Amino acid sequence: MFCCRLAAAAEKLARNLSSLNPRPRGRAAAAVLQCHHLRPPSRSLTSTGVPGKDGNNLVYYLIVGGAVTGAGTYVYKTLKKDKKRFLDRIETIATRSHDVKSSSEGDAVSQSTTAEQGLMTTEQGAPETDPNARPESPSHAPFLLIGGGTAAFAAARSIRARDPGARVLIVSEDPELPYMRPPLSKELWFSEDPNVIETLRFKQWNGKERSIFFQPPSFYVPARDLPYVENGGVAILSGKKVVHMDVRGNVVKLDDGTQISYDKCLIATGGSPRNLPAIERAGKDVQQRLTLFRKIEDFRALEKISREVKSITIIGGGFLGSELACALGRRATELEVIQMFPENGNMGKILPEYLSNWTTDKVKREGVNVMTNAVVKSVSVCGNRLIIKLKDGRKVETDHIVAAVGLEPNVELAKSAGLEVDSDFGGFRVNAELQARSNIWVAGDAACFYDIKLGRRRVEHHDHAVVSGRLAGENMTGAAKPYWHQSMFWSDLGPDVGYEAIGLVDSSLPTVGVFAKATAKDTPKSATEQSGTGIRSESETEAEAPEITISASSPSTPQVPKQGEDYGKGVIFYLRDKVVVGIVLWNIFNRMPIARKIIKDGEEHADLNEVAKLFNIHED
Repeated sequence: MFCCRLAAAAEKLARNLSSLNPRPRGRAAAAVLQCHHLRPPSRSLTSTGVPGKDGNNLVYYLIVGGAVTGAGTYVYKTLKKDKKRFLDRIETIATRSHDVKSSSEGDAVSQSTTAEQGLMTTEQGAPETDPNARPESPSHAPFLLIGGGTAAFAAARSIRARDPGARVLIVSEDPELPYMRPPLSKELWFSEDPNVIETLRFKQWNGKERSIFFQPPSFYVPARDLPYVENGGVAILSGKKVVHMDVRGNVVKLDDGTQISYDKCLIATGGSPRNLPAIERAGKDVQQRLTLFRKIEDFRALEKISREVKSITIIGGGFLGSELACALGRRATELEVIQMFPENGNMGKILPEYLSNWTTDKVKREGVNVMTNAVVKSVSVCGNRLIIKLKDGRKVETDHIVAAVGLEPNVELAKSAGLEVDSDFGGFRVNAELQARSNIWVAGDAACFYDIKLGRRRVEHHDHAVVSGRLAGENMTGAAKPYWHQSMFWSDLGPDVGYEAIGLVDSSLPTVGVFAKATAKDTPKSATEQSGTGIRSESETEAEAPEITISASSPSTPQVPKQGEDYGKGVIFYLRDKVVVGIVLWNIFNRMPIARKIIKDGEEHADLNEVAKLFNIHED
């Protein structure tokens, strides 16, 4: 094409030059029409000639010949280069096709020998990278869960149930795999296995053995392989902490500097155990002899300490403090166990006074020295012992302190993420679907949610973590369900006494208790034999009783139980504006769906004795 254009340009130039000379006339014109190249050369060919004579034709021929020669040379070189590029391109394509074929064959062989890993090539068809060369943390996770506790695991399981190919990454500050916390203060302490601190396996009250971990290590995918596994999976980055969250860029930063982007994120950071100001001021010597009980490592440390020291003091009279006191009290022949708290009796903030006092007596019978109305003023070290001074002047000498005085929700990410923290209850404020932002959810201890029956709340119990985590996982996959569940919690003071509760259970509220004589079946041990698990919320989950019918009767005045009575089993109703807002089932088990229905209905009942009959408390 270029050659043709060049020749045409040369011809046009020649015509223009020719037009500058006058056209010959007569014989001269005929001479011009002759083929000069057929004649013998003449001397005029070596002369430029005189303007207007034969010399002008020589210039014409030189220009045309030069143009044609140059064009030919250019075309030859261009075609030669194009041919070389063409041949190189063909060779490159052939080589690449051979490499892809070889890689595919190699991948097929690799997949046949490591089928359980389910490794595949990337979506672009690139060859699989060397697993050992991959970074420890993936750069992107479609579902990112911050926190490795019960809520996060429940969410991961829920996400995978609705989206079997989902890739879920859990970032956990805890070095352990996700596990259940209740046995840390209950069943593990009653294990007869001398290696229980290593195996973390325990026998439930019904005799069945299980592990504290939700799933074995084989359940999880290595984090570095998560982007490559064929059917997705759940991966865990253990011992890592998210320190910064960019909600606009959908990116989090870990404490080691790693950045991970996400599509959807769950915050399930839980909480950290509170400490007493008097202990915080005491210095390092006291801190070294203090346990803030929360994790597996705390259980292991305290179990070892309990075998090495002579005296342990537990500060706190709630669920955790009372459970640990009863558990350690079983070793009273070898160990002095002291429990102190500012209330009048064990679980005084929850149980009505008469039942709190009865519980205190129960704990004392387990070999615990219970000190009520005890407010810690200072803690110091004297010799090899700790000296605890109370505000009323009493002093206690001990070797080790366990502080069980509540939980502080972990909301450090609120600042960098710009998320709202509730000023009254703490925790991240979320909507009815547990959302803090359009693609950010919160579940478990760190969530402050709105209860349509009881108002805004924050709950710190296992069942709430399970249900809220499950619901958050469903909503992260598009379910758009509101959180209406009334979570339950339970506490066991050994295998013989236990209770389950739901709703607002606050001893400052008016209460009505209905009790009956207990039988051998009315114990936590018997309850686990019926349900098959000691983690009772696993068998009850979101169950709710169908329509319930309460027999009409004339209103009666409930009799307040007398001090000293043996409260075998019973139901305690907590009232607000004459409506039941909380229920405690004392040594009554597997009846929580009925209690949940009563609170959900939110009706005023004329005779709570009739309501109590729904729980079959008078059955033998």
